[in-house]
Amino acid sequence: MTPLMVGGAPLGSMPSNFGYEVSAEDGVATAVAALTGPIRGIDTSCAYSRGESERRIGTAIAEVGGLPEGYLLATKITRDLDTGDFSGEQMRRAIEGSLQRLGIDQVPLLYLHDPENTTFAAATSPGGPVDVLRELKDTGIAQAIGVAGGDTATISQYVETGHFDVLLTHNRWTLVNRTADRLIDAAAARGMGVINAAVFGGGILATGTSTSSRYGYREAPDELLAVIREVENLCKEASVPMSAAAIQFSTRDPRIASTVIGISRPSRIAESVAAVELDIPDGLFDAVTAVTDQLPAGIGPR
Repeated sequence: MTPLMVGGAPLGSMPSNFGYEVSAEDGVATAVAALTGPIRGIDTSCAYSRGESERRIGTAIAEVGGLPEGYLLATKITRDLDTGDFSGEQMRRAIEGSLQRLGIDQVPLLYLHDPENTTFAAATSPGGPVDVLRELKDTGIAQAIGVAGGDTATISQYVETGHFDVLLTHNRWTLVNRTADRLIDAAAARGMGVINAAVFGGGILATGTSTSSRYGYREAPDELLAVIREVENLCKEASVPMSAAAIQFSTRDPRIASTVIGISRPSRIAESVAAVELDIPDGLFDAVTAVTDQLPAGIGPR
């Protein structure tokens, strides 16, 4: 794996999450660049823009002549967004739709997405979502399986089953949110691959508080915004783009196999690689941690 993966949520156009539209042409062009560039992985979901992200990636895969050898394509299956159905049969319908949109017969990495939307008992019941994912791996439709979600207490239950190869956590291991620390430790101790996503907190840790007041796709509490402003100032004083610090906070962590960066135009790929390679003094991260340690417990996503 490369240190970065391209996040496919924005390239499918999700303005309610990210605050901007992405045309089909730009989305496909970005996916083509992702498939042919230095980053060797792309992450998407059947839920992103109701399948449009997968559809655009599928178009790009066809344009480049198929999924490149050794390339890590990851997608996720989840509930029916209209009915809330989170059954095993829904997982079968979801993977069928994903494979059709992506134009592939098997997927290198398949996640159970957002199991916070059902109960652990229901998800792990005979014939339920977890059983279906394990079956998809056993039959070769998925080469590896993972669990992807937000709430760390819920996701830790799935990690402890030992059924999954990979953990994906989002918005909870960033410059200003360290909630996933124990979860990442637990996954790493089991030998699972750990993927860290949404290190920009939905955008604010890339663009700053002058353009956004949202963290984790919702309005941020005043206490969190104040800390982000302090982090902005620390990065400015160090002449380091906050976006680069946000990326390296994750890529420097030896427990994390790869970091997912949401990208909506081709030029962002080279910019993201450059951010990983930028020389950032350790002292900046120490100063940021001293600031974030001031946050009261329970501020922001858990």
